[in-house]
Amino acid sequence: MNRRKFLKGSTVITGLFTLSPSVIFSNDLEKIEKKNKKAKNIIFLISDGMSSGTLQMANLYAQNILGKNGNWMSLYAENKVSRALMDTASASSSVTDSAAASSAFGGGQRVKNGVLNVGSNGEKHLPIWQKFKKAGKKAGCVTTVTITHATPAGFCVNSEKRNAENEIAEMYSDLGLDVLLGGGDDFFNASKRSDKKDIYKIYEQKGYQILKEKSDLEKIKKGKKVLGVFASGALPYSIDRANILDLQQTPSLAEMSAAAIDQMKDHENGFVLLIEAGKVDWAAHANDIAALIHDQLAFDEAVKTAIDFAERDKETLVIITTDHGNANPGLIYGTDATKNFNSIAEYKYTNEYILNAIHSDFNQKQIKDWIYETNKINLTDEEAVHLLNFYSGIEKQESGLYNYKKLPFKALSEIQKKHNNIGWISMDHSGDYVELAAYGPGSELLKPFVKNTDLHYLMLDAALESKI
Repeated sequence: MNRRKFLKGSTVITGLFTLSPSVIFSNDLEKIEKKNKKAKNIIFLISDGMSSGTLQMANLYAQNILGKNGNWMSLYAENKVSRALMDTASASSSVTDSAAASSAFGGGQRVKNGVLNVGSNGEKHLPIWQKFKKAGKKAGCVTTVTITHATPAGFCVNSEKRNAENEIAEMYSDLGLDVLLGGGDDFFNASKRSDKKDIYKIYEQKGYQILKEKSDLEKIKKGKKVLGVFASGALPYSIDRANILDLQQTPSLAEMSAAAIDQMKDHENGFVLLIEAGKVDWAAHANDIAALIHDQLAFDEAVKTAIDFAERDKETLVIITTDHGNANPGLIYGTDATKNFNSIAEYKYTNEYILNAIHSDFNQKQIKDWIYETNKINLTDEEAVHLLNFYSGIEKQESGLYNYKKLPFKALSEIQKKHNNIGWISMDHSGDYVELAAYGPGSELLKPFVKNTDLHYLMLDAALESKI
């Protein structure tokens, strides 16, 4: 026998047994306790319509322009989370809409695009926030779009039509949800509803505190249910809020998230909370890179809010993901790719704001000056005429989801592409597998590849002692 190999092996064996048995046992016990521990709270964060390129570009912007790594990507870098890829298909298509995607999380079953937790034969799947309410937990939703929009609604209600937002506003009051923060005054305000019903009054009669401005978040009364509606429709994009004074009375996603957590955190049976960056999806539909990156960064701040709480609390499962991809944006190869990408820091507003400010009576100089002021891009004469033609009627107006004013989003993004190296495959949802991360008790249940419906059952397994 080789004496050196024997002695070397003996040293390893001897070294192993120099470890204290109590250390070995305590490490094993910690793993067992973590595996068996139930989550008291769940915070589920969704960056709606976030393709992997959106996550990457927001993180690159944070590194190059803000001088820091993003919060989500730091969780990966520090190995703090379980990570997976997720299949986002619906019952009717490989490419889901937000209603079917949210229903997969909410009801645990795949349904057709356009409906909320209703099967093909009319069967209703009990939404998960109702299940947790029945189990004695508080439940809430926070979003940057209307609180009655598809993603929050999919965790809470059954509806054959995702667009039935007037009805969904009333459904929430019947469910007794504890915190609702977002936009959507159009669906609660009697003067804006076709039936003239005062939905705010219904909530007030049920003991809700109504919030209308950012400053109201500091006045929330403990123990009261809360309805906060901060805009007629969706909340402003983050970059516009930062640069337009009139929009600064609306809260950020992180501010609403912190208020929601604070309102529910002391409940003895725990809470469940959905946090949605809904306008990431809208920005992708518009191929609007400034809107996309800054709303993704705002989502990343909400991630930090949730993780900071969970690290202190030690009883909270945090899930971070998206419901589907959208437009698959990405930074394209080129000699000056990094420099061109960094030029996005010069963009002051969303393309929506920029294009809304252009009128049919603009001349070439005016539109050139405006685009330079807002993007630091020098339009060619041909580009200036091309954009102006959309306002004079020479060019056919663009359509698209959330493009209510038929603005030339695609035309402007194609001009920007020459300067920022950002490409888009479309202006609509995509069927790509998406990023998924989990932190805290229950995160060990996450497998490397899952279907969207799997998260419904993971949450139940992670937080409930018995099945509902």
